[in-house]
Amino acid sequence: MLSAKPLPRVPRLKPLVSAWLLSEWPSWYAEEGAGDLRGDVDAFATSELELPVGFVVFDDDEPVGFGALKQVSISTHTHFAPWAAAGYVVPARRGQGVGAFLLQAIVAHAKTIGYGNVYCGTGTAINLMNRAGWQQIERITYGGKPLVIFCSGA
Repeated sequence: MLSAKPLPRVPRLKPLVSAWLLSEWPSWYAEEGAGDLRGDVDAFATSELELPVGFVVFDDDEPVGFGALKQVSISTHTHFAPWAAAGYVVPARRGQGVGAFLLQAIVAHAKTIGYGNVYCGTGTAINLMNRAGWQQIERITYGGKPLVIFCSGA
């Protein structure tokens, strides 16, 4: 059975989350990349009530996915907030509903802390977002790559 916990409740999983993020976005989080892996994971594990906050998805007691709710994700679109970002599902569990469950958990948490909608920009999870009922609101090129921006409640 799937469940989600905010990363601040399971800080022992920070090394696992770091490994997942590095494996999924190696050019961003590698030593020469623009990302700050340690800083991001530490920030995701700081608070449940202030952004950013990370979420770990479990199947029973086994961690199978991660995602974050962030104030800013796409720097050209700071007029939208908050964002579902850094979505990761272990490869063996992809296509089994873990990502959709993660999105539901992120949106539910956003509502509990006062947000009506959540946004997400992706070039790789478009089918997931459509299946999850999110609405496409814009197509952009960001960092030289095509992205679709979605809204959970548009």
